[in-house]
Amino acid sequence: MAHGLSEKKTQTAADARPNLPDLGSDAVRAAREDLAACFRAAARNGFEEGICNHFSAVVPGCDDLFLVNPFGFAFREITASSLLVCDFNGAVVDGDGEPEATAFHIHAELHRRLPRARAAFHTHMPYATALSMTEGEPLVWAGQTALKFYGRTAVDREYNGLALDSSEGARIAGAVGDADIVFMKHHGVLVLAPSIAEAWDDLYYLERAAEVQVLAMSTGRRVEPVAPEVAQATSLQMREGDARSARLHLASIRRQLDAEEPAYRR
Repeated sequence: MAHGLSEKKTQTAADARPNLPDLGSDAVRAAREDLAACFRAAARNGFEEGICNHFSAVVPGCDDLFLVNPFGFAFREITASSLLVCDFNGAVVDGDGEPEATAFHIHAELHRRLPRARAAFHTHMPYATALSMTEGEPLVWAGQTALKFYGRTAVDREYNGLALDSSEGARIAGAVGDADIVFMKHHGVLVLAPSIAEAWDDLYYLERAAEVQVLAMSTGRRVEPVAPEVAQATSLQMREGDARSARLHLASIRRQLDAEEPAYRR
């Protein structure tokens, strides 16, 4: 299911950017560690699928470069130093290896076309993906956790197979609109956020919301949505503290990994 980026597409760092920015800064190192922690936490929660799925984040101070996981590695193997730095033209400007083809074609276009998306997480995590395969809207706004996403979702209904060229990435980016959460029909989900911490927070709670809804639907009884005005008000309440809560959530993840799985920081 996974495909490496073709050699014709991949350029060398020297060919692509003879004057590289400082990729060893404290800010870049912190972003690498935060993103690596998200991969490890996603693996622990069962969000990964083999060596597929991908997370990316714009490099601090370099709006035309992004961090992404290398092709061929499971989420639980990712370390801070193993992450690649790519530009929007297919060049790996720092790191060993290449991005998975769909990772490059989706994430390069997302970051190029949606500057607000400083982080973009794409998974086939089971419960949210299951809801992308059902008729109607994926979330029915029946559980409190789901209300975190009220008014923030879109559905990309035009599944076209694997994203193996930039046109598909551009199409996906165009389908996002103002949404932060995209249910990709027959495919998976995409989370866009202004920071790595907020992307992780949304990804985690999206799967929890989807899991509870699938369990409720499995009873065969009608799932009763919250009144729209209450859903809207609750969503606004949640958004007020989202950025701080997300930072604390990721800090908690990193403390757990530091104690149990510190290799992510290498």
